[in-house]
Amino acid sequence: MPVDGVVEREPGSGLSASPSRPAHAIDELFEAVLDDTGDATVRRLVSESWERSLAAAIDPATALPPFRFDPSESAARLAAHPLHNVMPLLRSNLVSIAEEAMHVVVVTDEQGIVLWREGANAVLRPADRVGLVEGSCWSEEAIGTNAMGTTLAVGQPVQIHSTEHLVRAVHAWTCVAAPVRDPDTGRIVGAIDITGPRRTIHPAMLALVGATAQLAENQMRMQLAIADERLRARNQPHLLSLRGTPGALVTPTGRIIAGEPFGEWPERVDLEQIAAGADRVRLADGREMHVEPLAEGYLLRAARRRGRATTVEAPRHALSLRFLGDGSPTVVLDGESHALTLRPAEILTALALHPEGLTAERLAFLLYGEDGNQTTVRGEIHRLRALIGTDVLKTRPYRLDAVVDTDFGTVRRALRDGRIGDALRACAGPLLPRSDAPEVRGARDELEVGLRRAVLESDDVELVHAYATHRLGRDDLEAHELLVDMLPAGDPRRAVAESRAARLLAE
Repeated sequence: MPVDGVVEREPGSGLSASPSRPAHAIDELFEAVLDDTGDATVRRLVSESWERSLAAAIDPATALPPFRFDPSESAARLAAHPLHNVMPLLRSNLVSIAEEAMHVVVVTDEQGIVLWREGANAVLRPADRVGLVEGSCWSEEAIGTNAMGTTLAVGQPVQIHSTEHLVRAVHAWTCVAAPVRDPDTGRIVGAIDITGPRRTIHPAMLALVGATAQLAENQMRMQLAIADERLRARNQPHLLSLRGTPGALVTPTGRIIAGEPFGEWPERVDLEQIAAGADRVRLADGREMHVEPLAEGYLLRAARRRGRATTVEAPRHALSLRFLGDGSPTVVLDGESHALTLRPAEILTALALHPEGLTAERLAFLLYGEDGNQTTVRGEIHRLRALIGTDVLKTRPYRLDAVVDTDFGTVRRALRDGRIGDALRACAGPLLPRSDAPEVRGARDELEVGLRRAVLESDDVELVHAYATHRLGRDDLEAHELLVDMLPAGDPRRAVAESRAARLLAE
């Protein structure tokens, strides 16, 4: 273990630069190792990282971290990142310690791009000068050996001290970092880092950062279990509606969380083919399954066998509506997907919002206003019943005899439960944006106003920034003005927000 700031020799790996060495001795050690003169060596972890960094053509004399994204984009990336929901934990565990010890706390994504940083103001200014700001990339391939990039490369907590950094510009710093793995996929999704002047990092910081990363993973695991149960409860009717045909419920990342029959399913399925536009996947055992997108997640189903008799009562139908955003409205009925035109989508929206049922007169008013005509509505209903079935769309009154799941309902539930970030991420855009039906307009406005109010009253700068760059908030002057007020003067996102607010004000 390190004693009084001295780093012990690793077996067969040589002597590391240590905080107790004078600055000129540390610099001489760096030059000796890099120039391959004398008998000075560095730790194996560091030497292997240097080899990777030099192979990536990093220049120790001139390299600075590149910007992979505009700093204004990094907050939106954080809002959509798996680590977003554990940021309160990271702040409570690390920020006060970092501020007192004159350090900076940094969170990166899996590529080493800085999504967030916070710490003592006196240290943030010199951190700016070496590019340790949101949007900059600290992978080994981008800036050479450093704790953030190296922990992502080796998948374990590391400390990089002073001249163990390959690039001279950061020799005045020491940093400790630990990777964070997504319990959903098992992949590294980012890194937690504490960086400070090279004489101020205590050996216990490495254990602190490692423990905090484990706490973050545990909290993500708990949140995942809760989300799985919600997804399972809401979408189990889709599985039951297959009526004996093998099928499974799949999360958006490809994990199977329920299947019929039980016990015949792999842990995961590869959904990359779906992202490429395919409508089916092949399981490891060779079975080919159709994939139907639900309001959240997917339904796998095997091709139904013709002429198969059943002696059990068929369960209620399952209906999933995907009506948010600019794409074509889509309905998934009992595992089969159908594209809709605008009018049937409007009718289904109204019926989903009124599960108790609607008379022809009331439905005509909700769709057409005072000029609504019952005869027109009856014709539309007749055509819709031919598409989804007379046992799904009942009459007298008009109602849906099915378990209904909607993407706009997912956003409404998240808002009702206070899960503002989840609501914003689930909202792909306005509800049926081309619709002028009074009922749809009202539901659309209610959803957008509710989401906007929740975000602007949240006092969460990351949420406000995510909203300001979202489809719903990019033209919202008040949101951009609020963002300007919330961001500190040195935050590069503030200038972008000020520019956008000025353009909106001038329009």
